[in-house]
Amino acid sequence: MKKWLNWSWALLYAAVLTVTVTLVARGNHSAIEEDTTEKITLTFRHFWIAEHDRPMLNIFEDIVRQYESAHPNVKVNFEGMDQTIHREQKLKSEMVTGTPPDMFVLFGGAEIEPYIRSNRLMDLTDFVKNNHLESEFKDLQLWTFNKRIYGLPIEGNAEPLYVNTEIFNKLGLALPETLSQLNEAVKVLKENGYIPFALGNEDRWPAAIFAHYLMERYSDSKQMDNIVQGKNGAAFQNGGYLKAFEQLEEWGREGAFGPSPNDLSTEEAIDLFTHGKAAMYLNGNWDITLFHNEQAPPAFQNEVGVIPFPALNPGGQRSMAGGYTFGIGLSSNLTEAQEKAAFELMQAFYSKNVQERIVYEGLRIPSMRIDFDAQKTGPIFTQVTGLMEQTAQTFVPYDNILSPEVKRSFLAVVEQMINHQISAKDALARMDESLQQYWNLRSSSIVK
Repeated sequence: MKKWLNWSWALLYAAVLTVTVTLVARGNHSAIEEDTTEKITLTFRHFWIAEHDRPMLNIFEDIVRQYESAHPNVKVNFEGMDQTIHREQKLKSEMVTGTPPDMFVLFGGAEIEPYIRSNRLMDLTDFVKNNHLESEFKDLQLWTFNKRIYGLPIEGNAEPLYVNTEIFNKLGLALPETLSQLNEAVKVLKENGYIPFALGNEDRWPAAIFAHYLMERYSDSKQMDNIVQGKNGAAFQNGGYLKAFEQLEEWGREGAFGPSPNDLSTEEAIDLFTHGKAAMYLNGNWDITLFHNEQAPPAFQNEVGVIPFPALNPGGQRSMAGGYTFGIGLSSNLTEAQEKAAFELMQAFYSKNVQERIVYEGLRIPSMRIDFDAQKTGPIFTQVTGLMEQTAQTFVPYDNILSPEVKRSFLAVVEQMINHQISAKDALARMDESLQQYWNLRSSSIVK
């Protein structure tokens, strides 16, 4: 009996030991598997740091956090940066050293061409084909080079003229259809104590909108295309551009932009417009959210008229600056695991749901072909989208198609002109100098 008990204890001990070892082994195996799961980190740089960009940032943060929740091994670090610093300084230097962020917002066209030539941007052609997106975008022209796609637009843009119709009606002014009517309105508005154009040129590019519209009206986009393409004889110093810059110079000299426009922010300029101190505002549809903010009078939305920038002559073309220039690109340096995660995020970004949120929450023009109810976005957005549908001709804003070096000169001389520090003739000469330097640099780099 005693022997049997000893064997029983021995068998029980062996069984307990076996179970214990098995459980420990399984636990250790799970721990090892969990530890070997690859941790992936992506950096995402944006410049949605202004008040009017807050809805866009919220949308993309929501998408990323949802993705991270479903993929615990992936961490996306957001980095917000001033647009000018990102585009003109930080990203350019990072592209030279080959250390750009993993994902980043950028503008298509001439701005990304040097990044493509240096193989810094990831080719997204196969991504577009594999996800059957070829016909889903309204326009990929500014993102396509040599039939390859190097970024995707996330929204469209339009740059109409916003007019305070209450002020115009009060002064007996008709909405201007020609430049002469616009000049007459500027004169009457000044005489009655109003700032004709609310302009916040702190970031230097808003004033360029006036310049490219005047250049487009006194010449046409073919002239700019020839300059961008480097065709023989194409130069900024020409009759049409001289008249355009003289008009801009005149507006600056007579104070059409109010006091110290180069020192004002976008928000400060819009505050002048929404509170009836300025009668007109020229900028992109992305600023519409500020017409809806708490500081704007409740009735203001119904007092705004949205019109194309006036034509040169009665019945002349009133093409509108706009397009699909703003989007997202990926670094060509991504590891295989990073690329997989980035592509999955891009799939989430470029969806019907996100495009709808961009419309309804961000009041932005969708870059993809989706249906939406414009009536739910408010009267100003409805007018903008309606104007885009009615406008037969659009052109890409000039600062989006000029090379970065020439664009820098363009913004600088415009800034000086509206502050009456340089003549139209000298401004064009300086831009031609920059243009020549750019092509000389291009030629020397190609030779090397």
